[in-house]
Amino acid sequence: MSSPESRSPIVSGADALRRFFAGLVESTFQTELGVADPSLTDYLGDLLTRFSKLDAVFRLRTPSGARIEEVAGMLEEADCREGRPRRDGFRHAGDVALFYTGVYPERLRRPGTKDALLNVALLGKAAYRTAAQSFPEVKGPPDEADGPVLLRLADEFEVCGVGLSRVRAEWEKLAA
Repeated sequence: MSSPESRSPIVSGADALRRFFAGLVESTFQTELGVADPSLTDYLGDLLTRFSKLDAVFRLRTPSGARIEEVAGMLEEADCREGRPRRDGFRHAGDVALFYTGVYPERLRRPGTKDALLNVALLGKAAYRTAAQSFPEVKGPPDEADGPVLLRLADEFEVCGVGLSRVRAEWEKLAA
């Protein structure tokens, strides 16, 4: 019989989801894509965990409080901001572009939307690059997305999109 100290704690809720996504991302990116960059895979695992809540995907609002659902609109709103809100807006737009590109590409093909007419991958790359370039000028405590990770996301956007689509395929297999 094992002692209570030797048993691993039960993981549930958000922590279990975070570990699930972290494991899938790390495994997929290392074994299938040959990408062994802990800062990049950690960021992507955290992105999937954050975006498991729909409100996190659509957190950007217009000045009147309306929810912004398209990447094009997120970029327009981010461009109207200054300082840290500007950088965070561009980073968020890049995150949503990558999430849609890799995990839910069907969302980008919805008729009647600006995103369906645009190259959202190019927009996402530009958003990450803008956020990374504004990083040094924004004062305040460091956060989880520093300039080098954002630049890597911009440079490796397509690879990350492919990796996230494979992560989705893996979690769908597990759910079946």
